[in-house]
Amino acid sequence: MNDTAEINAGGWRADDYGRNARFVAHLAADLVEWLAPTAGETILDLGCGDGALTERIAQAGAEVIGADGSSAMVAAAQARGLNAVVADGQRLDAVSELDRTFDAVFSNAALHWMRDDPQAVIEAVFARLKPGGRFVAEMGGAGNIAPIHAALRAEADARSIAPDTLDPWYFPSETTYLDRLATAGFHIERSHSFERPTQLPGDVADWLTTLARPFVTVFAEGQARDDYVAAVRERLAGEMRHRDGQWIAPYVRLRFVARKPV
Repeated sequence: MNDTAEINAGGWRADDYGRNARFVAHLAADLVEWLAPTAGETILDLGCGDGALTERIAQAGAEVIGADGSSAMVAAAQARGLNAVVADGQRLDAVSELDRTFDAVFSNAALHWMRDDPQAVIEAVFARLKPGGRFVAEMGGAGNIAPIHAALRAEADARSIAPDTLDPWYFPSETTYLDRLATAGFHIERSHSFERPTQLPGDVADWLTTLARPFVTVFAEGQARDDYVAAVRERLAGEMRHRDGQWIAPYVRLRFVARKPV
């Protein structure tokens, strides 16, 4: 997954992500059409992950730099031949390669991981854009993966671990996030909040160990971790599992195009 900091001691595993979460980039492929990159543009992919969409943007002839908080994911993006750097989304100017301005900043499935100070992230993006530059993104919106989120928190609480100390996600409403963008100085050109029920490629336990690592890895590897994942899975079996045995995750997405004034 995408990130702006090493959000848990275990870190991201690019191979697990490719196996259990490739749908994240696949289902957002048309977000690149919202970006509409052109040859010669300079574009920052914020939270590039393993570079699947960064690669598509580069194929349009744009000069793209990927940035992600996970060194493992940056390494995977670099293995695709992409220019990618480890960076914190709240402090983009701290990375020399990003001490410049761009025609556009693109972000998919990353902003909701930047929970500590979402306004600082928006302001950092604003500062890195040229006048007239655009910010095009998709993130988890209010209600995203609600039953999974609730089950993870409930089972952590049942084990006397405060859920707020583990929870890495920020899922704002469309109104809340657009207000944040406007506060930073952006003009909103387009936005869309929508439900996207998503069939998982395997068991929900694989999703949990790949995409909910801040919750899962707080438990010691072995029986304690296995028991936690099994308990969360049990909570979800009745609500998420489709009658043919497939798992459907209730994703809710927020997309927008915001522009920095000239």
